[in-house]
Amino acid sequence: MQAISELFLPDSKLAKTLPGFAPRAAQTEMAAAVARALDGKQQLVVEAETGTGKTYAYLVPVLMNDGKAIISTGTKNLQEQLFHRDLPALRDAIAPKKVVALLKGRSNYLCLHRMKQATAHSGELNKTVQSQLVDVRRWAQRTDDGDIGSLSLLQEDAEVLPQVTSTADNCLGRDCPDYEDCYVVKARKRALEADLVVVNHHLFFADMVLKDVGFGELIPEAAAVIFDEAHQLPDIASQYFGESVSSRQLQELAHELKVLYLTELKDLKQLDKAADKLLAGLRDWRLVFPADAQKGNWRQYSQQPKVQDAAAQVTEQLEFLQEVIKSSLGRHQDLDQAYDRCVQGVSKWQQLQATDRTGFSFWFETTVRQVTLHQTPLRVADKFGGYLRESNMSWIFTSATLAVGDDFSHFTGQLGLEQAATLSLPSPFDFAGQALLCMPRYLPQPHERSMQDALLDLITQVLDANRNGGTFVLFTSHRMLQSIAVTLSAVIDRPLFVQGTTSKRELLNEFIAAGNGVLLGTSSFWEGVDVRGDALRCVIIDKLPFASPDDPLLQARVEDCKLRGVDAFAQVQLPQAVITLKQGAGRLIRDAQDKGVLFICDQRLVSKGYGGLFLSSLPAMPRTRSVPLALQFLRDLDQHNSIESAAEKLVTEESRV
Repeated sequence: MQAISELFLPDSKLAKTLPGFAPRAAQTEMAAAVARALDGKQQLVVEAETGTGKTYAYLVPVLMNDGKAIISTGTKNLQEQLFHRDLPALRDAIAPKKVVALLKGRSNYLCLHRMKQATAHSGELNKTVQSQLVDVRRWAQRTDDGDIGSLSLLQEDAEVLPQVTSTADNCLGRDCPDYEDCYVVKARKRALEADLVVVNHHLFFADMVLKDVGFGELIPEAAAVIFDEAHQLPDIASQYFGESVSSRQLQELAHELKVLYLTELKDLKQLDKAADKLLAGLRDWRLVFPADAQKGNWRQYSQQPKVQDAAAQVTEQLEFLQEVIKSSLGRHQDLDQAYDRCVQGVSKWQQLQATDRTGFSFWFETTVRQVTLHQTPLRVADKFGGYLRESNMSWIFTSATLAVGDDFSHFTGQLGLEQAATLSLPSPFDFAGQALLCMPRYLPQPHERSMQDALLDLITQVLDANRNGGTFVLFTSHRMLQSIAVTLSAVIDRPLFVQGTTSKRELLNEFIAAGNGVLLGTSSFWEGVDVRGDALRCVIIDKLPFASPDDPLLQARVEDCKLRGVDAFAQVQLPQAVITLKQGAGRLIRDAQDKGVLFICDQRLVSKGYGGLFLSSLPAMPRTRSVPLALQFLRDLDQHNSIESAAEKLVTEESRV
């Protein structure tokens, strides 16, 4: 324990070798707590607010510990940042002999077999995909690890990527002719041999529930698992403990069978016919759903006669395809593998049609062309908590947002962490001097029609005051975002960045480069975004982020609470909204030198009794209801006036709310 604390002293090895390293009391406290949990094979939950330095606080004890460890992050971007930026210098400084590895899901790696297949059948691809395939083949000649993320010529959603990567469904495994050169196999071999493996939450749970064959042997070998951005875990765990089936999966199967008929099994005309029937049935299936992309309650929607008829047609076509494939088993390895996928597809499809089972939410989501059916368990605490209790491992959960007020029970209860110690560490930033929270007076209620015009008026006032700084406007709905974007683009004279117009990473880079840009974003920009300095001086949140009452998973959880005699608002809706608001508010102050204003445009913060719970969960910054005072705060930043003078005005001109 003493050795861990000594590494965080002003004259320590870390201070001497890592640029910009400075001792922080909260960081040292967290590192000591993590070290105790590792030594005692314990569960630990740590809320470490922005600026605590939680990454080093768990990396240092892990690197100093003898056992194998897995670190799981919330996103692939954070995973790469941790592996490429944070880990190398730290490992070199304190544990140079430790072997570290980065492991992503299989769809992030080039599949040599599928690339060769796509090349052989390139004449059947459209011009865009053909051009992208040329770029992939050139890159394939020089890549060492096959990580698609390093293929910078292509966008993240390039059409060619499904053609040159594999999934758990279509991977041939050891039967693949390119198995010995497989990049996924090589990456997993490196992970098995490493002392420290960096994964992401989706990959971790895919392994945990054995959905991704071949990776399941990694977790049992670990002595410790550390979850960063752990607030995401309950929802992700629910996805992986459930089931889903998409029309896209079934369409890909049918298309691959048609290619197999055209190239390898030309005498199997019945195979081509069965695949065409399934494709036609899936097109009809999409037409019984609304044209716009949306989510809905599948248990209710499935009761419509037209939906039942379309589903019955797909069932019949799937079973017909299964029989056709079965009659020719043994003729080709790709056909044999397709049979297994077809059997699984039939099973899942039939399971998702039986919506009378309790304990699950049945819901659907659509895109322009696809429909996905989901069966999601309402509670994962028993399964996940039981898994932890049976393991002889240390489990560390950390995030800037885990508690509601000072209470961790919402998070620990969702995951069944009955034996976890908890620790709350406040931010070292001077929020009282660096930031201001404004809750504007006289705004309409969030549901009122006039709210959009009022919000637009506030945004334009803010932009006029924040001339030389950047502004985030965070929305709880895409509809409001798009409406504001259309009007705002016609009335402002500075760079406007709208979520969805390009990739998140590119949008963020362009926003930072602009210096005084305006970024409109929804859920994906409420967390995992780090913009420092004048590039982000103001964050505007349109309303409290309660989940949509139409969300089918929320509806099912609310109904489950009613059946158990529990207050669904207090137990489900309110805690999740508090944690989400903390994430959004956390975008503003990311550094000890950052200064800015947070606007929350929702009267319920002061008019409803639960508003106090939201406010008590936010950093302790001065509060005002006066928009002119908040705008003057921003102007003072532009004029390089002292932040103290702005704070003094608040004290003298208006009492704190």
